[in-house]
Amino acid sequence: MGIRLQFNMVHSSMNYIDFLKKGYLVKLKVVVTGATGFVGRKLCLELFKRGHDLKIVTRSEKKAKEILALPAEYVQWDGKSAFPHGTLVDADAVIHLAGESIADGRWSDERKSKIMDSRKVGTAHLVKAMNDIQNKNLALIGTSAVGIYGPRGSETLDEKSSKGNGFLSDVCEEWEKAYSPFKNRLVVLRVGVVLGHGGALEKMELPFRLGAGGQIGNGSQWMSWIHVDDLVALYVRSLENQEISGTFNAVAPNPVTNKEFTKAFSRALARPAIFPVPTFMLKLIFGEMSSVILDSQRVLPKHTLESGFTYKHPTIDSALEEIFVPEGKRGAYVFEASQWVPRPVDEVFSFFSEAKNLEVITPEWLNFHIKKMSTPTIQEGSLIDYRLKIKGVPAHWRTLIGRWSPPHMFVDEQLKGPYSLWHHTHKFEASHAGTLLEDRVIYKVPMGPIGDLVRVIMIKSDIHKIFRHRFKVVNDLFNGKRLA
Repeated sequence: MGIRLQFNMVHSSMNYIDFLKKGYLVKLKVVVTGATGFVGRKLCLELFKRGHDLKIVTRSEKKAKEILALPAEYVQWDGKSAFPHGTLVDADAVIHLAGESIADGRWSDERKSKIMDSRKVGTAHLVKAMNDIQNKNLALIGTSAVGIYGPRGSETLDEKSSKGNGFLSDVCEEWEKAYSPFKNRLVVLRVGVVLGHGGALEKMELPFRLGAGGQIGNGSQWMSWIHVDDLVALYVRSLENQEISGTFNAVAPNPVTNKEFTKAFSRALARPAIFPVPTFMLKLIFGEMSSVILDSQRVLPKHTLESGFTYKHPTIDSALEEIFVPEGKRGAYVFEASQWVPRPVDEVFSFFSEAKNLEVITPEWLNFHIKKMSTPTIQEGSLIDYRLKIKGVPAHWRTLIGRWSPPHMFVDEQLKGPYSLWHHTHKFEASHAGTLLEDRVIYKVPMGPIGDLVRVIMIKSDIHKIFRHRFKVVNDLFNGKRLA
């Protein structure tokens, strides 16, 4: 195991690549574009936890600060104009994720132009700026997609396979051409369908939970996928391992047909999936964009495996079980949030250890009040009774503090209340001269499919509102004043 150190503080005369080869883990300054997306959020959090310094390049500085809630340098860039050179001056690497979403509406000519230009033009501006810096140690970890192979039926494809046909294939080809002038170490990840709490699965989830899911057409089309945790690990490995360069398929080693995916999805949720979706209907609804769903690509990560990468979730069952059966709770939902504050971990944990402060960080519209506690202070085994209102309807909630490990973690579990399951893990980690707070809530709603529908209409947004309020209150309290 190496020691994570700031390179310049240790040996200013040694090239940092040589320093890495000697077994040390270097604290890098990493520029990330597209950081507020589904993958970008997970990646930035992981990079931060590994000790790296972040520079976030974004179209909206305000939005990025709210979404990421990390101590980073935030730089605004629209992707159409010259890339801000100053952002690169002291950077060690750039991870480029930015690009217009391909699944946010029918592909009009205008929309197709935006999709193409956001990758072709934006990447060209970035590469030019990186070359202009003339820093031979500045690395670029770029993104592309398996769409480059086009619809290929059951043909087995790897990194050496030829380009295919179609709009997405053309986009990916131009995208990768834009990387080619880069003069230093370059890694390009061709990403498949990313599975996790969000992204593509979020759009598929509700029909399956309602028992209305099913295969598309005859289900024979191949799907090349990857769990978001494995994708994040690939980006991190590409950043930290200076020996890695070239093009890699960022997909799991076991692609599946749509029929196999549908069965695995059904098993993970323990819900039937018996309603097939005719291909003509998708083409009618989505037009040319339906190719995202209908194209068949059987892509293998040959180069990725040869480089020694080990997958955490190599099979579709493993991936979907992790997503939809968290900690053995089949069909449960997962909500995750994180936030950094510039205060010592002991002080932050102490604040959250005071039951009265739970009222401070809860929105007023919940009318949240503590009625009684079984112990004078919060500790393992404490029972806490709350009173609150949900959409104006009075409700009672009893919580058990199941685990208590100061100053790093505690867990509260609902014993009585509006949810079928509520298991909330609070983590506190000393990081970057402050404290990183991480929340992971595993929850289920009552009334089966009806409850799942109510969650989409109301519960999901309410949970987000509650944590956004908590974020603002905690941020205001911990910035500039000490808490008792």
